[in-house]
Amino acid sequence: MDTASLKKEYVERIAPALKEKFQYSSPMQIPVLKKIVINQGLGSAVADKKIIDVAAAELMAITGQKPVVTLSRKDIANFKLRKKMPIGVMVTLRRERMYEFLERLIRVALPRIRDFKGINSKFDGKGNYTLGIDEQIIFPEINIDSITKIMGMNITFVTSASTDEEGYALLKEFGLPFKTKE
Repeated sequence: MDTASLKKEYVERIAPALKEKFQYSSPMQIPVLKKIVINQGLGSAVADKKIIDVAAAELMAITGQKPVVTLSRKDIANFKLRKKMPIGVMVTLRRERMYEFLERLIRVALPRIRDFKGINSKFDGKGNYTLGIDEQIIFPEINIDSITKIMGMNITFVTSASTDEEGYALLKEFGLPFKTKE
């Protein structure tokens, strides 16, 4: 299997650039992208069980990996929710699949967003970043004619960076189009 071009680019260009920028004494200090978690919360699945199957099929088409169905943890009467009801789907991507997905996200999916001006640079304080996407139709693997409901998703980039600045620098080097700070 051929290594993803982003993985090769990380080894050849990004890691040395980060080592130079942050003055790391050891190559083990250089932040790496550990995993990408794609999560789709489907609250409307309480009323219609088929939504889970459709969302799972779409997420499988996007990532190339079978998603896990997430279950509710407790009863909430106001939402007609019972414990252990399916309410979402998620996929955790690592290694080659992670780099392939990241490359498709940066080069194909994000440019397809209407009126796209860049993504916000709000990190979680530990160097990880979550990107919220409003429509799953930005991915070319989804057939627009077969869509029954527009659903959003969260894409979390988990890094080994200890600070937000390091995480931002890593993801910026990979090519994520952050909005420029005024």
